[in-house]
Amino acid sequence: MTDVSAAGGRTPSRAVEQALVGAAERVLVRDGIGGLTVRAVAAEAGVAPMGVYNRFGSKDGLVAAVLARGFEGLRAATAADDDPDPAARLRACGRNYRRFALANPQHYAAMFGAGMALAAPTEELADRATAAFSALVDRVRYGMDGGVLRRGDPVETAQLIWSAVHGAVSLELNGVQQTPDPAVTYEALLQLLLDGLR
Repeated sequence: MTDVSAAGGRTPSRAVEQALVGAAERVLVRDGIGGLTVRAVAAEAGVAPMGVYNRFGSKDGLVAAVLARGFEGLRAATAADDDPDPAARLRACGRNYRRFALANPQHYAAMFGAGMALAAPTEELADRATAAFSALVDRVRYGMDGGVLRRGDPVETAQLIWSAVHGAVSLELNGVQQTPDPAVTYEALLQLLLDGLR
């Protein structure tokens, strides 16, 4: 990848940044957060390392951009189902959270682990992480309005739900699941949460 388009003009800056983030995601998937270096991303993208520094300032800035994209993917996944039934919408949100994590284990581990310690504290990263949580808050509020969750602070209730599903998914990703079918156990957890918060 270069800064020059096939038509002979310069590639727009945002397109170059997105291409570099795409290269960084490929490195993350292949090599984990420890392998996400400026040199590795530059090699993956076919540019000089200075090209990465010019766009992101540092490795920390690059990591922040990768995590921001991960949180956007999580937000899109959890907000994907707008079933009119509030309980079904909450279950779908929980299922989609798990699907995202299982389909993107390196991203998920970086987003909720070492990656956050390495990332520059950018506005984009903060906004995307907040938006991902807000998608759950919206579903909780809808559940309260629909009578399937008891009235209360939707943020507090969303935090309780998130803590439970994150814990279950993290245990599964780390191979410490004790039951024979993680999907069945996860469905039981979602039902337990709905029953307990009804």
